[in-house]
Amino acid sequence: MRRSLLLFDMTNIAEVLGAEADSLLQHRCTHVPKSVMKASGLQRLRSIASNSDRPPQVLAALQTLYSAGRLGGTGYLSLLPVDHGIAHTAGMVFAPNPVYLDPATILQLAESGGSSGLVSTYGVLGAIARMPRQKVPLVLKLNHDNQFTWPAHYENILFARVREAVQMGCVAVAATVYFGGPGARRELQLVSSLFAEAHSVGMATILFSYLHPKALQAGGKDIIFSADLTAEANHQAATVQADLIKQKQPLWTGGAKALGADYGRSDERIYSELSSSHPIDLTRYQVLASYAGSVGLIHSGGAKGENDIAQAVRAAVINKRGGGTGLIAGRKAFQVPLLEGVQLLNAIQDVYLNPEITVA
Repeated sequence: MRRSLLLFDMTNIAEVLGAEADSLLQHRCTHVPKSVMKASGLQRLRSIASNSDRPPQVLAALQTLYSAGRLGGTGYLSLLPVDHGIAHTAGMVFAPNPVYLDPATILQLAESGGSSGLVSTYGVLGAIARMPRQKVPLVLKLNHDNQFTWPAHYENILFARVREAVQMGCVAVAATVYFGGPGARRELQLVSSLFAEAHSVGMATILFSYLHPKALQAGGKDIIFSADLTAEANHQAATVQADLIKQKQPLWTGGAKALGADYGRSDERIYSELSSSHPIDLTRYQVLASYAGSVGLIHSGGAKGENDIAQAVRAAVINKRGGGTGLIAGRKAFQVPLLEGVQLLNAIQDVYLNPEITVA
């Protein structure tokens, strides 16, 4: 039944992947085999329900997310984040498609695109909280990096509170920590407190577990995409009881080495035994650090660019085959007309709906 819903079948996906098709679709993870992972897909939610200390209300909130949209019942998630008007200026983010300055249009995209949930700001969700909606769960982003400063600080501050998420009828809250930055300790302590409060009132938690974009720099390398350090950020996210982790998809590994021998007290086996240069192996290491897959890893969809559907399909294949939980794609979807945004979201979802694309 689900296969009949597919817009992108294996032939389409292989064509989109082009020269990488065989490498991505046939790859086997030998450094960290599938058998090492504790959960994937629906098994992950069952594992949380059976083994964790999450209250029944939190499990129900997670079930709501996993039951919504086109991926409902698959154990995978396709989230729509539209929180960019604070972490990035609204003018820059919405100028390509200003209709999305209207919160009602954002909700329309989430509904039409078959999203598992809408992740947005206090203002956006407050504006649509009582609007009729087609069972799109709401997730309130509690903190943001307010870059309306000069120079930019890259530091997250609180914009909303857990009690307000409850009043809006949200099923979950989300927050960001910039690991490695000057405010990371404060941010982590705050998020830990917020997540404990959210669990106490029956809401799930999502941590945007990012590396600080300025503090961690060495030799011109973009360390925020390094598998070894993003995996460490994932592990700390799991430690403060994030139910889901949003992370950038890794492009390489060796960030700790680039920063210096003493940074993070690394171990050479991370690179020689637990990962390789293959993108699925890099993702598998991120998943391994997320309590061996017990905490779901959602990759960000990345900025708007050329060939967005191809990039998004590629990211979804890597995430799914690496053992991840889904994609959270925003700018690629809302910086284009509604129909194009829906097509992109559906193309991502088709990867997770396709039973021929399996965990490597």
